[in-house]
Amino acid sequence: MKNKITQLFNIKYPIIQGGMIWVSGYKLAAAVSNEGGLGLIGAGSMYPEVLREHIQKCKKATGKPFGVNVPMLYPQIDEIMDIIIEEGVKIVFTSAGNPKTWTSHLKEKGITVVHVVSSVKFALKAQNAGVDAVVCEGFEAGGHNGREETTTFALIPMVKEQLEIPVIAAGGIGSGKGMLAAMVLGADAVQIGSRFAATEESSAHANFKESIVAVKDGDTHLTLKELAPVRLIKNKFFEEVQELYQKKPSIDDLKELLGRARAKKGMFEGDLDNGELEIGQIAGLIHDIKPAKEVLEDIITEFEKVKANVSRL
Repeated sequence: MKNKITQLFNIKYPIIQGGMIWVSGYKLAAAVSNEGGLGLIGAGSMYPEVLREHIQKCKKATGKPFGVNVPMLYPQIDEIMDIIIEEGVKIVFTSAGNPKTWTSHLKEKGITVVHVVSSVKFALKAQNAGVDAVVCEGFEAGGHNGREETTTFALIPMVKEQLEIPVIAAGGIGSGKGMLAAMVLGADAVQIGSRFAATEESSAHANFKESIVAVKDGDTHLTLKELAPVRLIKNKFFEEVQELYQKKPSIDDLKELLGRARAKKGMFEGDLDNGELEIGQIAGLIHDIKPAKEVLEDIITEFEKVKANVSRL
């Protein structure tokens, strides 16, 4: 399945595992890379030395390419980038910030750089900054989202029409059918998060994994747009946020309710009442927890089967 993305990353399949906070440790990244996809370690929830440990363990667990996802709003970003360079990581996905800040520096070190965007405007800015590819993430995605609220299947062809570099589709994709649909619309690859969150290798708490499997359509919602838009499973904390909105809160009021480490509490520690439970709308189609290998096999098998059936039309 050779194309621009498989050649760019030297991988077998154009499937990238999203670098999710509290979910994407070295075990998940290595498992995905070992099966021909591109695994990403999620640096956004790691202290610098914890990230170093995960990178070193990932290098021992796989001889295949893997990368690190870095939200550029991370408070210790300089230290994080130094560790990535020191440890010889060759692929970095950046998000939540200006791609001009780090792209040139990373590329000078021989690192392939991909930036996550949610609009044509920011996709063009990323291309102009010199990134090698972009992840175009639609409104369906879990976790922190763009403010534009453009859906994946509207966003992909609009971005593809404007860009010369490869485009990776993300948001609402968790199956071979979704992968094929995204690629028909022009995507060169897909980035999948939620489906890999519900795997045995995911570092998420078992309670959170079970809550993903229990999600039905309409059970997730984008909220806290005044701070940083985030898609959450509706739980006690979510309802508290909605009750606060009825009082027309200030940003400080929202920050006070949010407090600290809500995502860790929910996703990593398993507090399903008081934690942030970040997951995408595609969770309504996730019905089990299985090894990452089986997830990849299922996606590829379905992709090939549906592609063959469509070609007969």
